[in-house]
Amino acid sequence: MNLIDRIVQFQADIQAIRRDIHAHPELCFEENRTADVVAQQLTKWGIPIHRGLGKTGVVGTITAGTSRRAIGLRADMDALPLQEHNQFEHKSQHAGKMHACGHDGHTAMLLGAAKYLAEHRNFDGAIHLIFQPAEEGGGGADAMIKDGLFEKFPCDAVFGMHNWPGSPVGTFGVAPGPMMASSNEFEITITGKGAHAALPHNGIDPVMVAVSIAQNLQTLITRNKKPIDAAVLSITQIHAGDAYNIIPNEAVLRGTVRTFSTPVLDQIESGMRRIVEHSAAALGAQAALRFHRNYPPTVNHAKEALFAAEVMKEVVGAENVLTDVEPTMGAEDFAFMLLAKPGCYFFIGNGDGAHRESGHGIGPCMLHNPSYDFNDALIPIGATLWVRLAERFLG
Repeated sequence: MNLIDRIVQFQADIQAIRRDIHAHPELCFEENRTADVVAQQLTKWGIPIHRGLGKTGVVGTITAGTSRRAIGLRADMDALPLQEHNQFEHKSQHAGKMHACGHDGHTAMLLGAAKYLAEHRNFDGAIHLIFQPAEEGGGGADAMIKDGLFEKFPCDAVFGMHNWPGSPVGTFGVAPGPMMASSNEFEITITGKGAHAALPHNGIDPVMVAVSIAQNLQTLITRNKKPIDAAVLSITQIHAGDAYNIIPNEAVLRGTVRTFSTPVLDQIESGMRRIVEHSAAALGAQAALRFHRNYPPTVNHAKEALFAAEVMKEVVGAENVLTDVEPTMGAEDFAFMLLAKPGCYFFIGNGDGAHRESGHGIGPCMLHNPSYDFNDALIPIGATLWVRLAERFLG
């Protein structure tokens, strides 16, 4: 690997910051301490900062030369509402909160790049370091954009990086087109007519309506959309009744829909409304669908994805860059930034979990797992990639 020697030299300092952030996790839009740590470090390195976009976001800007071109590099800062099982020294000090997705590491890698870029400034233009709150369900990227992120800090392109457990350390994964799916939630409320379970003819059973709707909804995936259009519709909750011998008045179904394109999502939502309404009516009940779109699909722009892949090859070698990585049905609010600006989102391998120190919890080192920990070996790799990406873009 072609790592930057200077970044390797101060890796331990950035690692200490990462572990401090890991020990003090904060949930979405509550990242006050984390934002303070980021702001203090950037200021210490002579980087002007702006605070308050998206409530707790921090943006640092490094400039050099005379060009008006600019690039945005984004890291997320928030943690998850999860009880950590690890017992090593830097474990979470806040019950029910944990950096189980590696956002502490994402923040650290971008800080490592910031320190080097502030020292050397081997580029012509502006680098906007975007430390974003509330990726985990809060839509912090959208909040920063609505607060004027790209008006205050114009970017010709924007890039985001996420660690990926299971992929070897020293590897990257990227692809033009979809990288992650849209995230959407639904709730179906069915109103029937309660009755004694021994006298069902006196009522309208919402439980049977729920069963009918649940089965019919799957035809949207298997019979309505094109087979080559990926989508998932999962019913994850069914709630109805409180007693063995009473048919309830109401039943509720909840779940999620994931797609890689908005037109497919439009088709599924429209089909759901049709099925919910008419399935209930066919059985004499009433039903209402609440459909909430959280995050759009994360879709890379081809030019920026190919550009990022070439820089990755320079850092870790072509054999360690997967340029047609399989997209995942997980979701990511960096999607909002890619709707606003050209750019690319990519994965950096986090290893198989062997890096975890003694005292880690039982279980795999996977995202959103109470035994997860970010691999600090990624710090110089990710920071080097950020530096080379920015230098090449603003060369």
